[in-house]
Amino acid sequence: MIQPIVEGYGEVSAVPVLIRNLSHLMSVYDIRVGSPIRRHRSKLVKRDTLEQAIKLAKIQTGCRAIVVLLDADDDCPKTVAPNLQQWASRAARPLACSVVVANKEYEGWFLSCIESLRGCRGILTTAISEPNPENIRDAKGRLEEKMLAGRKYLPPADQAALSAKADWATVHNNCRSFRKFAKETRHLLLTCNGQPTNWPEA
Repeated sequence: MIQPIVEGYGEVSAVPVLIRNLSHLMSVYDIRVGSPIRRHRSKLVKRDTLEQAIKLAKIQTGCRAIVVLLDADDDCPKTVAPNLQQWASRAARPLACSVVVANKEYEGWFLSCIESLRGCRGILTTAISEPNPENIRDAKGRLEEKMLAGRKYLPPADQAALSAKADWATVHNNCRSFRKFAKETRHLLLTCNGQPTNWPEA
């Protein structure tokens, strides 16, 4: 079982959907995904509170691997991620643990494949993807601009549904931080005795 740790209410429902979708794309169909542990971002970027979250993840029934996903916001993933990965890996031993920092927000991934989301959760049928989605600081706001007039983007209600429909191969092509997430998911599937293919290269 892969146990996620996330920062947002939307990711609580969305990340299990994303991991299962990626697992299926990698030809692994029997992976279990735990109910995500949610912690505020400020706690996930500090050593002691990140370690506390990791230790809680370790004692979840059936946990074989852990993934931490948070938004970069105004930080550079290359600057933030190495320390977080080091702290998390030490706390997780002997389990595998991956830390992925979405640049700048998870919703930036949607902006890179918006055509695949047309008509879903209020996304306009004329919506066009952004050329540099990972450079957009308020990706949630930009996503809302691509919705029907008066429609608000509500992560707890919308994020999982959009994750279920998104063209993740297109996101993989357009978003470096998502490529990192896909790579780490494959690694964790291997840790859980899965036999994932080399999606999307295969």
